[in-house]
Amino acid sequence: MGVRKAVLPVAGFGTRMLPATKSVAKEMITLIDKPLIHYAVLEAVESGIEQIIFVTSAGKSEIENYFDKSPNLELALENSGKKELLEEVRNISSMCEFVSVRQKEQKGLGHAVYCARDVVGDEPFAVILPDDIMRYKTPVTKQLIDNFEETHAPVVALCKVEKKDAHKYGIIEIDKKVKDNFYKLKTMVEKPKTNPPSDMAIIGRYILTKEILDEIGNTKSGALGEIQLTDAINAVASKNSVYGYEYEGRRFDCGNKSGYLEAVVNFALEREDISEDFKQILEAAGFKVNDGRL
Repeated sequence: MGVRKAVLPVAGFGTRMLPATKSVAKEMITLIDKPLIHYAVLEAVESGIEQIIFVTSAGKSEIENYFDKSPNLELALENSGKKELLEEVRNISSMCEFVSVRQKEQKGLGHAVYCARDVVGDEPFAVILPDDIMRYKTPVTKQLIDNFEETHAPVVALCKVEKKDAHKYGIIEIDKKVKDNFYKLKTMVEKPKTNPPSDMAIIGRYILTKEILDEIGNTKSGALGEIQLTDAINAVASKNSVYGYEYEGRRFDCGNKSGYLEAVVNFALEREDISEDFKQILEAAGFKVNDGRL
């Protein structure tokens, strides 16, 4: 069975981006002219996903509204002859099918994914964390799906991190290398304070199976008093196969201010419509831009 569904957990408070997230959903903060959540959905659609499942919480209705039709706005754009903008706005609601489920308590990523179990059913599914915005030639989610289709076992996205940053991530221990950038995993440790098992971290892209959902249902609160997705994946890895793929692409952690600003600079320099103006702004501020890089 192919991967047709993607779960996007969007229920968090976004505390690393306060005070903006006091009244604006973190996922709706704009990167140039699109909210962060738009980039995550676009990656999913480009990966062949047909249904997006938002796991929301109170106060996150603006995400659902963004992907809904906007009759008044569309009529205004049509009457003013702004055909390109009209088409762009209409395309947002027709990107794929959107479903929302509610996470009533914020009890961790594992719990958020588990909230989508009735919609996911028995199918394999992707999990995409909208904080992690990716630049890629092939969508990172598609890279994972391609590897899942070879193994039919859970696959997580991996990237190398510095030891001093290991406490921010789920860190994996490799059982064996299967092929270039593709590994069978032995164990995973969520946010280790000391002695991480490797320099390879799990980042916000996963292809999971019903087996993982079943384990989440049996998983007790772990690190930080939350139900950790890593614990459920670890439980499956101890009995069956779980794989990790060191993806091709570049990640921007837009859940924090410095990562967000890094993304703004890089995405703006790549945009044909604004790159030249943005270069002039940077150069006027004293920065040198060569071949689209600072």
